[in-house]
Amino acid sequence: MARRLRPVELDFVETAPLRLVFSAEVAASPSAVYTALADDVAAWPAWFTAVTSARPTDGGSGREVRLRGGTVFAERIMAREPGTRYAYRVDETNAPGLRALLEEWRMTPTATGTRVQWTFAADGPAPLRAVLRLGRAGFGRAFKDAVRNLDRRLARSAAS
Repeated sequence: MARRLRPVELDFVETAPLRLVFSAEVAASPSAVYTALADDVAAWPAWFTAVTSARPTDGGSGREVRLRGGTVFAERIMAREPGTRYAYRVDETNAPGLRALLEEWRMTPTATGTRVQWTFAADGPAPLRAVLRLGRAGFGRAFKDAVRNLDRRLARSAAS
């Protein structure tokens, strides 16, 4: 890894200089979504196409995630609340400009399944924050595609 990032806490999801928040509804239950996010880390590339590999580290308290284009994140799990919330911060990365990054996934039960909310909370110099804001639509599309793929995957698993 090229650089260590500032170690932020969970409140960063609300106080970060840049917050991108997206949500989508799925038919899967909150517990099924949580299990896919938190317990089946190695399967992320099967439903989140931006991810080329993901693996737990440090006995499950961390993750290493590789993205298309060569970005690598060494992450620390910050919250494990089954069926409700899964959050992690990036401790080291080769991505230029980032000073801090924390991502939070929230699951809320609905009448037909789960509302999944993803918050991308970041800090970096103003030019980086501007580029990330400009990329908001792409982040949103990637999130919606990933959640739709995950919902299909979970439906197939439930039917088997």
